[in-house]
Amino acid sequence: MPLSWNEIKQRAITFSKEWETETSEKSESQSFWNDFFNVFGISRRRVGSFELPIKKADNQQGFIDLLWKGTILVEHKSRGKDLDKATQQAKDYFPNLKEHELPKYILVSDFHKFRLYDLDTNETKEFELKDFVNHVHLFGFMAGYEKRVYKDEDPVNIKAAELMGELHDRLKEIGYIGHDLEVYLVRLLFCMFADDTAIFNKGIFWEYIDLHTKEDGSDLAMHIASIFHVLNTPNERRLRNLDENLVQFPYVNGKLFEETVQPAAFDKQMREILLKACAFDWGKISPAIFGSMFQAVMNQTERRNLGAHYTSEKNIQKLIKPLFLDDLYADFEKGKSSKGKLETLHKKIANLYFLDPACGCGNFLIITYRELRYLEILILLELNKNGQLVTDISSIIQVDVDQFAGIEYNEFAVRVAEVAMWLIDHQMNVKVSNEFGQYFVRLPLKKSAKIVHGNSLRIDWESIVAKEKLNFILGNPPFVGSKMMNETQRNDLLGVFNEPKGAGVMDYVSAWYIKAAELIQNSNIQVAFVSTNSISQGEQVGILWNILFNKYKIKIHFAHRTFKWANEARKNAAVYCVIIGFANFDILEKRIFEYEDIKGEPLEIKAKNINPYLVNGTDTTIQRRRKPLSNIPSIGIGNKPIDGGNYLFTTPEKGEFIKIEPKSAKWFRKWVGSDEFINNRERWCLWLGDCPPNELKQMPQALKRVEAVKKVRL
Repeated sequence: MPLSWNEIKQRAITFSKEWETETSEKSESQSFWNDFFNVFGISRRRVGSFELPIKKADNQQGFIDLLWKGTILVEHKSRGKDLDKATQQAKDYFPNLKEHELPKYILVSDFHKFRLYDLDTNETKEFELKDFVNHVHLFGFMAGYEKRVYKDEDPVNIKAAELMGELHDRLKEIGYIGHDLEVYLVRLLFCMFADDTAIFNKGIFWEYIDLHTKEDGSDLAMHIASIFHVLNTPNERRLRNLDENLVQFPYVNGKLFEETVQPAAFDKQMREILLKACAFDWGKISPAIFGSMFQAVMNQTERRNLGAHYTSEKNIQKLIKPLFLDDLYADFEKGKSSKGKLETLHKKIANLYFLDPACGCGNFLIITYRELRYLEILILLELNKNGQLVTDISSIIQVDVDQFAGIEYNEFAVRVAEVAMWLIDHQMNVKVSNEFGQYFVRLPLKKSAKIVHGNSLRIDWESIVAKEKLNFILGNPPFVGSKMMNETQRNDLLGVFNEPKGAGVMDYVSAWYIKAAELIQNSNIQVAFVSTNSISQGEQVGILWNILFNKYKIKIHFAHRTFKWANEARKNAAVYCVIIGFANFDILEKRIFEYEDIKGEPLEIKAKNINPYLVNGTDTTIQRRRKPLSNIPSIGIGNKPIDGGNYLFTTPEKGEFIKIEPKSAKWFRKWVGSDEFINNRERWCLWLGDCPPNELKQMPQALKRVEAVKKVRL
């Protein structure tokens, strides 16, 4: 397992002192680099090769001083030699390296100076040997400690998903499908992530595939099966004569590798695809964003819009900050001067429990967990700011993944969410290691988020998390309009509403509000959902919120008024949404987030009360009614032809139609809807309800329109 930063720094100091007088490239360069790798606890012989023969860009024979495939290329010179030339010499080798061999870093040195070039960012850092200890964090990528900044729009997440998509397609082509394929891909994802983030020793999975399997791929599945088996076997139960290349894989547990699945089969091309995927830096992915993209690769249609439907972190923050995070940070600021208050806050966040009853690939759970871990680190840094030595960092980390639970209808999304929670847990453990100088990893996996596969509207949520433990319910239930639900969804909805009058016009998301309201009775549990804005508009308000107010005594605590729920990915989805936070108890200070521009940033407004229309006002709802208040005609269904547009014409379209079907002229009526009335536009309807059959038969173009409408209505 990787060394702690404290140990790495001590080794860096020793290395600098030992090599401060060396000058000759040829006599000692290999020993120099062996010792350099040892600073990070890495055996150079395992990962890198000296004097690798290769053709240069000019097709002349050259030799790479040291290459760790896919990671770093080293060019070494005698003391005082030109490092610019050495850098160019290193780049000259690139054209004849295979794609998965291309390094992410170039390091050149003359014993006295080091120059590190990051090929991803085009950044160059230079320092002297005596200052190595002060720059040792630049080489965190060698030990799996690389710091990352995650962005919603970062193309690395799309690239990673596309790599998995390539592998998925080839496996599917050979008939490897269904549940086994899903489990297999999730396991490979974990292994490649572990390879790059110090769960495994750096690069051992990639190295094993590269060096120990045949180029034609014929034995690859067998070797992968062996790795999966070892990862599921505790050290004390492993065979004593197990191949040393398999022994190096740690026991993972967590049931990730427990289930027996059908072995896959590979050919040469598939092996190359896997090697290309292994060469990718999986430490860069954001588990919250990547999870949804990974799910999307399983569907060819969704993959064409890869990234279009994930929930951006920015939008998740809009929900979790007013729900709980703002209050926790306020407590942190108030408690900074008091050790007792900080310890109380630490204990509090370690005992918060969260449920996302429509969790998808776990986006909300992942970001929520990450934010709690960030806060925990701040608390611990504040408690230890006087430099007290933390002898065992694992003893003071209290927030863990088992505080989180979810329900999801799609089984593959469940598997992805489970693994993604472990991935974000490990990324936060790496951050802890960086902050406190001790290596911290949770292996074998002993705890996991409880992600249940099932229909959330048919499951008792208390069976997932006990009501007395639960603190927050959150998420974005499915966006399905009342007219777009399938039969199963409509039955789910009516079952939850217990068929009160008018429930048939409700959107699918409203059922989650009812379920949540039932659960939180006589408790301090708080809820926040993202919803289509239709539940705070029109006739749905009177139906849903009368139940929530009158039967369940719900009070709205905060709300984001209508905004565009989108992300930064290409061809992004655009849904107009609200966020509503509520509970079974009242609070004094309520918050409304108002948007002047639905694509822009919100303005926060304090409110005495938030009503269902998401304005500062009394909890009044407008009920729909069919009978007028006074003696005027009753309104019917209004302008709703349900014709698929086949009977509606602009004025030019009407003229063209009459030219080819002259007898239709007398059957056109002026059509006035809201758009036409407000904007003084002219439209027409081919009004055939009163047309005698014998006349209709004489208008073949009109008959075509009737047939088209029939198909639409059927």
